[in-house]
Amino acid sequence: MSETVFTYAAPALKFGRGASGEVGHDLASYGAQRVLLVTDPGVAATGHPARIAEQVQARGIAVTTFDRVHVEPTDESMAEAIAFARDAGPFDAIVAVGGGSSIDTAKAVNLLTTNPGELMDYVNAPVGRARAPQQPLLPLVAIPTTTGTGSESTTICVLDVLALKVKTGISHPRLRPTLAVVDPALTSTQPPMVTAAAGMDIVCHALESYTARWYADFEAKRPEQRVPYCGANPIADLWSEKALSLIAGAFRAAVRGGSDEQATEQAREQAREQAREQMAMAATFAGLGFGNAGVHIPHANAYPIAGRVRDYRPEGYPGEPIVPHGMAVSMTAPAAFRFTFDAAPERHLHAARLLDPGVPPGPDALPAALTALMRDIGIPNGLAAVGYADADVDDLVSGALQQQRLLATAPKSPTPEDLASVFRSSMEHW
Repeated sequence: MSETVFTYAAPALKFGRGASGEVGHDLASYGAQRVLLVTDPGVAATGHPARIAEQVQARGIAVTTFDRVHVEPTDESMAEAIAFARDAGPFDAIVAVGGGSSIDTAKAVNLLTTNPGELMDYVNAPVGRARAPQQPLLPLVAIPTTTGTGSESTTICVLDVLALKVKTGISHPRLRPTLAVVDPALTSTQPPMVTAAAGMDIVCHALESYTARWYADFEAKRPEQRVPYCGANPIADLWSEKALSLIAGAFRAAVRGGSDEQATEQAREQAREQAREQMAMAATFAGLGFGNAGVHIPHANAYPIAGRVRDYRPEGYPGEPIVPHGMAVSMTAPAAFRFTFDAAPERHLHAARLLDPGVPPGPDALPAALTALMRDIGIPNGLAAVGYADADVDDLVSGALQQQRLLATAPKSPTPEDLASVFRSSMEHW
């Protein structure tokens, strides 16, 4: 019997320049008195977390700050944050200020300070034990400072399990933030490569959720069996389509500034800021889409790409080896959408036209639109450019196959051989 029900959920949302200055008011409405603020060293250096903490304290709310979030969190870095919160608490609300790393770490802290056990108890199977939380979580206010992850809208917490060299996650509706506060002014300090990599995460969120397996093509489930990722559906489609339209008009300018080479640097910077505001909205819209429909093959492939990195160090990120999440997702996206095209040709073509109205129709339309965008914004030219070779393919496939929660949402189920072909085709894009 086919599924006849889809679900949709979202956090409360506050969007606009200056919105981050109102968080004290929002926390007071929850009755908060002791708050944990979670951020990372780079974001802390911008002064945004300290300013927000001061404004919250002005409302008579005590704030304790944890500013040691690891960019691309690991099980070890999250365990450190959880231990800090357990020792410094109890708290009655949590505020995350930063990119997906800070928001995801705050989700893990929230889960493990309100429910018993350890991190791996809740990590998705087969990597972890996939336990569901039994106790309510605290109010979580998520304030993104990057335009990309959409973590402020979702039920997902992503981390690297170091011993296994795999990226995985925790997924449960209770992890969804209570309130998303999206203040585009906070993204002005993003370096160009961070804007590019995080922006490709938005692109793939929108494309993967729009091309995901249709919700009614799944087998019917009882209410308690339904998961947050329910497949493409009419409501998620609206968010994904709008996100792609915003991206088409804003992404290149958000990275490079205005296209008028004769314009002053001030004018180009104004164009960049306007574009970043549109990208902040696109990130939120895409998060509202994929946080319900789900993502599939590019995200499943991204986890081993990020988890097995050797020595790639992108500009604008901390000095340690890293393939940023959005960059990792984009690496196999063109080949993945070429593979899934025949499962839903009309959706792939419509998505390609939204992203690039001038792209020629056909199975290569979406891959062509993606590779043109990636080249224009400075994304590396395939897996070889971030340190991988054909000899790594079997290992990458093995890592992707552990992401069955994501692969189940693909419009066309990939075999190990299919995934190997996608990885091999992604060594170089142009």
